[in-house]
Amino acid sequence: MLSRPGRWLVLLRAALVVAGAIAVALTDFPSSYEPWAWAVVGFFAAVTVFSGVLSMVELGPVTRVRARILLLALDAVVAIGFVSIFSFEAGEPWRALYLIPIAAAALRFGLVGGLVGGVVMTGATLVIDALGPGLQWRNAFARVLVGVLAGLIIGRLRDTLNAERSRAEARAAEAERLRDELGHRVDVLETANRCARALGSSLELDEAFGAFIRELRGLVPFERTAIVLVEGNTATTMATAGRGAGDVFPPGNSDPIEGSLLERVLDGKIVVRRDLTERDAPADEQLLALGLRSELVTPLLVGARTIGMLSLSRERPDAFSEDEVELVSLLGRLVATAVQNIRAYEAERRRVEELARLSQLRADFVSLVSHELRSPMAAVIGAARTLQDRWRMLTAAQRESFLALIGDETARLAELVGDVLDTSRIEAGTFSYRFEEVDLGRVVDEAVEAAALAQQDVPVVASVRGALPAIRGDRTRLRQVLGNLIENAVKYSPEGGEVRVSAAAANGAVPATSKAASSRSSAGWTCRARPSRALGSVSSSPARSRRRTAARST
Repeated sequence: MLSRPGRWLVLLRAALVVAGAIAVALTDFPSSYEPWAWAVVGFFAAVTVFSGVLSMVELGPVTRVRARILLLALDAVVAIGFVSIFSFEAGEPWRALYLIPIAAAALRFGLVGGLVGGVVMTGATLVIDALGPGLQWRNAFARVLVGVLAGLIIGRLRDTLNAERSRAEARAAEAERLRDELGHRVDVLETANRCARALGSSLELDEAFGAFIRELRGLVPFERTAIVLVEGNTATTMATAGRGAGDVFPPGNSDPIEGSLLERVLDGKIVVRRDLTERDAPADEQLLALGLRSELVTPLLVGARTIGMLSLSRERPDAFSEDEVELVSLLGRLVATAVQNIRAYEAERRRVEELARLSQLRADFVSLVSHELRSPMAAVIGAARTLQDRWRMLTAAQRESFLALIGDETARLAELVGDVLDTSRIEAGTFSYRFEEVDLGRVVDEAVEAAALAQQDVPVVASVRGALPAIRGDRTRLRQVLGNLIENAVKYSPEGGEVRVSAAAANGAVPATSKAASSRSSAGWTCRARPSRALGSVSSSPARSRRRTAARST
């Protein structure tokens, strides 16, 4: 089947052959012209058949150009032949056929073809006139001017049209490229959107990573993948899938970052390892043992900070394309954002739980303080009412007893209020110490004396071995801590027991210990500090006890 350009040219030549044959048959040639006229018609018919054959053959670019030049030359010969055979009559219209090869040359080869064709064809007509009826310079000049101008104009138009067509084709190609690129971007974003939905499906890292890996497997095929996060100075594997997932660097595995593959992506650059046989990372031997040959590692970036890496491995060398590298890089940022969000949620959840715990502690503390305040307040109010109502009926000893009760309970209330104030200062962050040189032996003696006066059921005895060096501390707080230890020892000692408080210098430490012990069991309380070279202990030795309790206070 003829190609479209070849078809219309062949049909045009065939029509001209028919027109030429009719013109020759109807023209009364001189006897010497007629054989040449039919020879030209026959040659033209042969050229037409030849052009038809060429139009049905697939030709290469160079051969196609050569064929066009050959056909153009043959058309020029045919036109010159017709001009020659009709040159016996000066006004014969067939002489205008010389313009056809000029137009064909201009259409085929542009401005250069039109110029060359115009010069050649007008020159041929001048030669024919010179050999035939005679050359008329005025007509010759007009013919040359018309032929050359026709070639230049048609050639220029052809070049302009070709340039416009080239620009249009370039714009069309660019539009096609942009369309393909836009489609690719849409596919990438859709892929990223699916992975983002998978990452956001859970607020637990393990579940989120599992959903992400399941989605990733259908988007970027892999034989093995791993998600590793930075935990201080270690690289902790959070999730793996594929070959050796439970054996080679399984979830929970931790290795130093220094010298690892994670160290290479900490600066935010993607690492494409085209062939693992180069063995440029510590884990290559294990990956090669799994049959893996290439690896793509992208950082998990939160802003400019790398919090981990996402790695994908395949069994073929150099297996990752540029599009896959771009996609995995985008997915790495999505994973990093999800990790950051989940960590922020976990931190906020722990904060809320801690606030709830502190709120419960505060409520318990308020309840405890209210209970503790109620007893001494009731005692003070009761004693005061009794003194007010029965002052004259009471003896002096009884009045002294009630007044002493009021004084003791008021002191207890003051201690409770002081504890509440200390707690408020601790919560507000304004609790402070007053450091000074403290005689620990004197502090022990004062605490023992106060405990002994506060109750008579359990004897409290001080045992200070040797001179104690002075220490630097808050005397009031040390006295308070030691008093609490002794109070606990007394509280958990049975009636008839004994609390022994001892202190001695030992290895630059100041421990204070209380023990409730019998021949069968004991209980102890320990407080340790290291401001100096003194050691103190508080112990109780009950006469009889069969149970053991323990508590610690610092």
